Amino acid sequence: MNIDELNRKYGAPGRIVFKTGHCGRPEAALANKYGSAEVALAGGVVLSYRPTGSHPVIFRPERRDYALGDKIHGGIPICWPQFSKGAIEGMCPHGFAQFMTFEVRGSRYGEESTELTLGLSSSDDTRSAWPHEFDLELKVVLSMKLNLFLKTTNTGDAPFGFTAAFHPYFLVRDVEKVAVKGLDGCEYTDGRAMFRARQSGDFSAAGGCDHIFELAPAPKHEAAIIDSGLKRAIAVASSGNGVFTVWNPNKASVMSDHTASDWKSFLCVEPCTAWRRPLTELKPGESAELAMAVQSVMES
Repeated sequence: MNIDELNRKYGAPGRIVFKTGHCGRPEAALANKYGSAEVALAGGVVLSYRPTGSHPVIFRPERRDYALGDKIHGGIPICWPQFSKGAIEGMCPHGFAQFMTFEVRGSRYGEESTELTLGLSSSDDTRSAWPHEFDLELKVVLSMKLNLFLKTTNTGDAPFGFTAAFHPYFLVRDVEKVAVKGLDGCEYTDGRAMFRARQSGDFSAAGGCDHIFELAPAPKHEAAIIDSGLKRAIAVASSGNGVFTVWNPNKASVMSDHTASDWKSFLCVEPCTAWRRPLTELKPGESAELAMAVQSVMES
């Protein structure tokens, strides 16, 4: 569909508006009394989220000249059917969904929320990277929180295994001065030095980090970024994940679409089904869902 067709079928003036944007593909601007968000069909990435009367919650690079196939190190990318690397032999890091164009499947709005549903199904393009039949659906709900739901369904006649993650880049004043609560007592793997340890107290990202925290089985997991510079906390609640990965590259590694100082302005706290293993196994007809809710709480 072109922009006019998307706006006629799924748009609503002032609430859901489509325009040409990320990677030259359509993107949707969602709005209501609680805030605003932008969602790109290219990769299904959430580009922005800003609660009403508050600072933006999501870091986004200044660069805008992305093409389909370029990685964006900002927003909330989707990692699917693999988080990181090594879970699926021959699969690109963080999977191929980030390079695909999603379709719009639905939209709705009411007094308390604005919703957009996107989808990606198996095709010749996906089968060249992964020989399985699937349906991937992303629902973005803007309400008092930003809620994301990623549902994977096996539509084929053979089982498959996958991992998945949301990879949010949370905007902070100075990553070296923030703390992450909710990880005390968790065992973790340092993905850079490849050693295991147990977290004691709040976690600090000073000096850079790539820590994979293992979570005890529970219906919901919670963490919070405490940012004294912006005088707020970013609360992250998730379900369907077995780990939180906390990542910042520090100044030693500048991403291709970042400036030399961008690393100071974000921290990733990523709900992941798993790091490499175990895969989530789905039999034909089965589904699994990963969910995340983000809320910004300002100091009173």
